[in-house]
Amino acid sequence: MKAALLQMTSSDDPEANLAGMLGQMREAAANGAEFILTPEVCNCVSSSRSHQNAVLRLEHEDATLAALQDGARDLGVWLLIGSLALKTQDPDGRFANRSFMINPDGDIVARYDKIHMFDVQVTPEETYRESDGYRPGDKAVLAETPFGVVGMTICYDVRFPYLHRELAKAGATILTVPAAFSHVTGAAHWETLLRARAIETGCYVLAPAQTGTHPAKRGQGRRTYGHSLVISPWGEILSDAGEETGISYVDLDPNAVAQARRKVPSLTHDREFDSP
Repeated sequence: MKAALLQMTSSDDPEANLAGMLGQMREAAANGAEFILTPEVCNCVSSSRSHQNAVLRLEHEDATLAALQDGARDLGVWLLIGSLALKTQDPDGRFANRSFMINPDGDIVARYDKIHMFDVQVTPEETYRESDGYRPGDKAVLAETPFGVVGMTICYDVRFPYLHRELAKAGATILTVPAAFSHVTGAAHWETLLRARAIETGCYVLAPAQTGTHPAKRGQGRRTYGHSLVISPWGEILSDAGEETGISYVDLDPNAVAQARRKVPSLTHDREFDSP
C-alpha cells in the first residue's frame, strides 16, 4: 500500500492552505497513493488568538474539513487530516487541535483531540503555552482501515511513550504523528523520538510535518522543522522529506510489523512493579 505524506508551510489563511492541500492530494493520488496524510494544524498556523477567532470555525461549519472530505471521496483515497484548529463550545473559548481519519467515501471514521499540550520554554525567546489556546483531549483513538489499525497521535504526544504503547497493545500497527515541530526541538529530538516509538511498539510511524517560516497576516510567523519521516517497525528511516515542501511516498508492508514483533515481542513482556 502506497502512502503519501504532505509536507507544507501553512499560513494563517485557511482558504490558501486548503487550495494547496487539494493540489497536493490530487498529485499524490495521480502517483498511486491510497493513503494521504497532512501535517498538524494544516488549516491555520497562527500565534494570534484574535485572528484565530476570526477565521476558525466549529467542526460542523468548517469549510476546510468539508472540502477535504469531498477531496478524499473524489479521489477514492484514505485521508488522515493531521489536525485542524477548530472552535469549540467550551465556556473558556479554547480551540480543539483535532485529527480526522477520512475514508474513500468521504466519511469521518475517527477523530482524535491532541492530549498533551506543548507548554514549554525552548529558549528565552521561544516559549509556547499551547494550553492557553487549546483544550487537551482525554481519549486515545484507533482507526480501522483495510491496511491496518491506525493509532492517532499529534506532535507533542510523541514524547509520551505510554500513549503509543497502549495504542499498539490495543491493536495499532501504524502510528500517525502529524506535527508542527519547533525548529529547535526538532533538530535535537524529532528523529530520535519517532524511531524510539517505532522500535518500542513494532509499528510503522508516519509523521507528516510542517516546515519553514509560516506567513502570517496577524501576529508573528512560526518556524517549524520539517523532515516528515516514515519509520519502519524495526526503527529504520524509510523516508525523510528534508526541509522543502512537497510529497514523500512510501510503500507499507503489513508483514513488516509481524516480523519485527516476532523478533522482539516486547509488547507481551510487561511486568508489574512497585513505584519508587
